[in-house]
Amino acid sequence: MFAHEFMRNALIAGSFVGLACGLVGYFVVLRAQVFAGDALSHVAFTGGLAAAVLGLNILAGVFAATILGGIVMGILGDKARADDVTIGSLFAWTLGLGVLFLTIFTTQDSAGNGTAGVRVLFGSIFGLSRADVRTSVVLAVLACGLLLAIARPLLFASLDNAVAAAQGVPVHVLGLGFLGLLGLVAAQATQAVGALLLLGLLSAPAGAAHRLTASPYRGLLLSAVFSVGSIWIGLTLSYVFPTLPPSSMIIAAAAGIYVLALAGTTMRAQAARLQPVSDNVA
Repeated sequence: MFAHEFMRNALIAGSFVGLACGLVGYFVVLRAQVFAGDALSHVAFTGGLAAAVLGLNILAGVFAATILGGIVMGILGDKARADDVTIGSLFAWTLGLGVLFLTIFTTQDSAGNGTAGVRVLFGSIFGLSRADVRTSVVLAVLACGLLLAIARPLLFASLDNAVAAAQGVPVHVLGLGFLGLLGLVAAQATQAVGALLLLGLLSAPAGAAHRLTASPYRGLLLSAVFSVGSIWIGLTLSYVFPTLPPSSMIIAAAAGIYVLALAGTTMRAQAARLQPVSDNVA
C-alpha cells in the first residue's frame, strides 16, 4: 500500500486534513454550530463551481467562498454566532447558485465530462499531487496553530458567552475568527471527502469525543485521533476494495466510530442505573 505514491500522498494529506477537522470539529459541536458546517459545505460546492465557470482555480474558489461565507454568517448572526435563520437563508441561496453554476458548467463546451463538479462534490484524495499535499499540510498546520492559539478564550466563550464577555474576552472577534477558521478547514477537507460529505468528518469524530469525555482537552485529543483514524481506515478500505470510493469509506468509518461511542456510553449509563437496584436487592 505504501509503495504507491498516490496512496502516500493521500495518507499524508488526509492525516493533516483529519487533524484540522478533528480539532475544529470539537468546537463546532461544543458551540452547537453543526448547521453552520453543513451550510459551508454547500458554500464550498457553489464556490468551486463558480470558479470553474469563470475559468479560475477551483480550489481557490472553494477557499474564498467558504472563508467569506463563515465570516458573513458570523456578521449577520447573533453575537458573532451564526443563527439558524441566517444559516438557513445562506444555505438556500448558495444551493440555488450552486445548481445554476452546475447547469452553466455542464453546458459549456469546455466542461468536458463534468469531472470538476464531481471532484468538488465527492473529493479526489487519490488524485492529489505533491504540490496539493504540501498545500494541505501548510494549511492544516496554519489552521491548527490558529485554533490552539485561541483555544482557551474560545472554550470560555463557548461554555458561557455572557460571563466571558463580562470578563473582557472579545467574544465577537473570537466568534468571527472561529467561523472564518471553520471556512478554511471546510475548504481544505473538500479535497478529501468533497462538499457533500464534509459535515460527517467535522461532526462525527467530535460527537464521539463529546460522548466519551467531559474534559475539553481530552475531548480535543480524542476528536483529532478519531478523525485521523477515520481517514486511515477509509483509505485502507478503499485501497483493499478498489470499487469503494474513499470519501464514502472515510465518512462510514467516522460514523462507525460515533456509533460505537454512542453504544458504549449508553450501555455504561444503563449499567449505572441498574447498579443501585442490584445493591438494594442484595
